Amino acid sequence: MTNQIHMKAIDENGPGTGERTINIHPSAVVSPTAELADGVEVGPYSTVGDHVVVGQDTVIGPHVVIEGHTRIGERNRIYPFSSIGTPPQDVGYHNEDTRLIMGNDNVVREYVTINRATTKEAWETIIGDNNYLMAYAHVAHDCNLADHVILTNGATLGGHTHIAEYAILGAFLAVQQFVRIGAHAYLGAKSGIDRDVPPFMITAGPRAKLYGINQKGLIRRGFPQKTIDILKKAYSIIWRENRSFREGIAQVKSELQIIPELQMLLDFLISSKRGVLR
Repeated sequence: MTNQIHMKAIDENGPGTGERTINIHPSAVVSPTAELADGVEVGPYSTVGDHVVVGQDTVIGPHVVIEGHTRIGERNRIYPFSSIGTPPQDVGYHNEDTRLIMGNDNVVREYVTINRATTKEAWETIIGDNNYLMAYAHVAHDCNLADHVILTNGATLGGHTHIAEYAILGAFLAVQQFVRIGAHAYLGAKSGIDRDVPPFMITAGPRAKLYGINQKGLIRRGFPQKTIDILKKAYSIIWRENRSFREGIAQVKSELQIIPELQMLLDFLISSKRGVLR
């Protein structure tokens, strides 16, 4: 059973003035200073702390903990035993008011942990829209996930990891802190990722290596064959012809048509601070 209660509506332009109905199980604990929008459900034994804001039609399952300066958007589905907005696992954190911001239409499965940020970057851990975080995945402090990202069971992100749209991370892999994962990349299971993964690529192996273009994934997402062929040729020039990145990038620019996807790849390589997988 749930209790229907009335709380102030969330209004981005100022304090809410209307009354809305929210379903909260009698065993749940919801702070009186939390803001829950119309249609929110809070399951048995869940805890929603001070400063938490939850958007319309988000469903919080049983035994979930949400705390800190955490803002969750609309239509998210949060499954049992997840922990969201808890303090960062960083010895330099001293209870500052850092944040976790989650967008809309995300799925957070059982036992997922998402930490709010430290003060070392932008003070925000960010989860975009339409992401799917499978059971036991971990998103550390200051991470930034774009949209349509999939973290498979047990995938673990170190702090300050940035993941671009449509990337898929396999089960039980671990990403070191400050690594970037490019758009449409596919990372195989049980890998250690210690350097940047360029967009459109596949990685595999215990210490991850590149294994070419994510061709099947790009086809599924409607990329034309011409685009895939150009990316495959660029991969061959940069990674398989035994030359430096600088030489490979120069050759790609001189020989290939610079379509937007190729420009994205080149920009990613040029801007890498941690180094790129070979």
